[in-house]
Amino acid sequence: MAIGERTQSGAPAIRVEQLCRHYRMGEALIRAVDGVDLTIPTGEFVALLGASGSGKSSVLNLIAGLDRPTSGNVIVQEKNLAKLSREELARYRLHTVGMVFQSFNLIPNMTLAENVELPMRFAEVERGKRDTLAREALSRVGLQNRVNHRPSELSGGEQQRAALARALINRPQLLLADEPTGNLDSRTGTEIMDMIREFNQQLGMTVVMVTHERALAERYAQRMIFLADGKLVSDETNSAVVAVASEGERQ
Repeated sequence: MAIGERTQSGAPAIRVEQLCRHYRMGEALIRAVDGVDLTIPTGEFVALLGASGSGKSSVLNLIAGLDRPTSGNVIVQEKNLAKLSREELARYRLHTVGMVFQSFNLIPNMTLAENVELPMRFAEVERGKRDTLAREALSRVGLQNRVNHRPSELSGGEQQRAALARALINRPQLLLADEPTGNLDSRTGTEIMDMIREFNQQLGMTVVMVTHERALAERYAQRMIFLADGKLVSDETNSAVVAVASEGERQ
């Protein structure tokens, strides 16, 4: 079996086939992603690791539908993103994936409730339901007393909690996180990661996280995938985390 493949029953959440993303920079050809094959089962928590420039964020952006491959396929929920139109990709990002980044990307002049409501507006959720759902989402991440505050009035950890609530508001099947603790202190980062693990375990949400911190991946991810120079070089099962997850499922 090739690196990156997994045997499982049913359709995988994500299947990447000979994925390439190449850029021209003057006369040079930059092979940001260079022939990656990868299968991620539904409900798995996967960490993509590697040095800066290894291709991990480029792979995540391709799975998110934020970029298009030069060649190869990205198949998520049986949809080949390489073949979707711009409008279809927008719907995919709205309904299938939730995204959390190192920068919180909250809109400064909106309250937290308004920020979390935003994806529901694009999804054309009834206006009367949006406020209630936004408040419930913020309560779930411990921000029930901050719904009318603006991002500048919050700590970095609170802003990342709000970003997490916004990412999950349309109940995506897939959560993509790019260095989600990068701007946080270690205690706050642990709180955010504990929440992400909770959503993974309780809701069965597939999680793909980019990180350069091996210790973070070892604590939370069931599987660690290492990239270098745009290629997948190692794929390790994190037996300790898998065992804990399996025990939780049996209880």
